[in-house]
Amino acid sequence: MSWQVEVDGETCIGSGMCAAIAEEHFQLVDGVSRPLRTDIDPEDDVVDAAESCPVEAIRVRDAQSGRTLAPEP
Repeated sequence: MSWQVEVDGETCIGSGMCAAIAEEHFQLVDGVSRPLRTDIDPEDDVVDAAESCPVEAIRVRDAQSGRTLAPEP
């Protein structure tokens, strides 16, 4: 199983919550979050980061099914 991570740069407000929670997966570039890799192995920290984003700019999906894992709908 693998996951896909994406950040909507237009929605992101650069709060840095994701980078603080999952620093090995996110970084802030010019005030906007960017995933370090878009295809990852499952990691609870990435789900926590997506759930903690104040504007829900992060999406975590199952790479095979495309089902959204976080944030929860």
